[in-house]
Amino acid sequence: MNLTLKIWRQKNAEAKGKMTTYQVSDISTDMSFLEMMDVLNEQLIAKGEEPVAFDHDCREGICGSCNLQINGEPHGPDRGVTTCQLHMRKFKDGDTIVIEPFRAKAFPVIKDLVVDRTSFDRIQQAGGYISVNTSGNTQDANSIPVDKESADMSFYAATCIGCGACVAACKNASAMLFTSAKVSQFSLLPQGEVEADRRVLAMVEQMDKEGFGNCTNTGACEIECPKGISLENIARMNRDYLKASVK
Repeated sequence: MNLTLKIWRQKNAEAKGKMTTYQVSDISTDMSFLEMMDVLNEQLIAKGEEPVAFDHDCREGICGSCNLQINGEPHGPDRGVTTCQLHMRKFKDGDTIVIEPFRAKAFPVIKDLVVDRTSFDRIQQAGGYISVNTSGNTQDANSIPVDKESADMSFYAATCIGCGACVAACKNASAMLFTSAKVSQFSLLPQGEVEADRRVLAMVEQMDKEGFGNCTNTGACEIECPKGISLENIARMNRDYLKASVK
């Protein structure tokens, strides 16, 4: 395939960015989107030009680092995939593809297509953990009974990889789906119940401090989430937050 790429280029966090047009040719339909970006960068380096900076790590759909907005959609036109799992067969020969970084106040651009998502780290640090007694009277986790339904719901919430697609898809740049998944992951288990009230209050407070918007129940976050995190987590977090606030 021969493609026209319109890519956001920005030298650094302080610089003013702009869209730059590139042409790539002989792109295989079996390539992943990031492999196509590799081809472009190889061409740019061969011509002595600056390659396009973009985030990536595992390229297996589990690290959550490949945060690209492709033709206006987080991770592109496919569903249930990250950018590294998006294949070029989803596009046609001659297509023009617009590639941008995720757009959110709390995700400032570092360079080109790379954004700073450490705001997610700070939300998790505010309460995304459990405290365990390690004084010698530690209870074996395997001896704590957990009902199957709660274990399953906790596991599903824990599949969130923190990619930020929910934020990029939301008109308010809300992090409610991410935050609620991390709250549910622990609050659904007996080990997490002890700190449940403090956790939900602290994580929601940190989310607001980071500048994320509020949820309006549009549902775009769930649709664009590569792991299919359910909106039920937001409803659960809202209930937990309300109960914790009035205690």
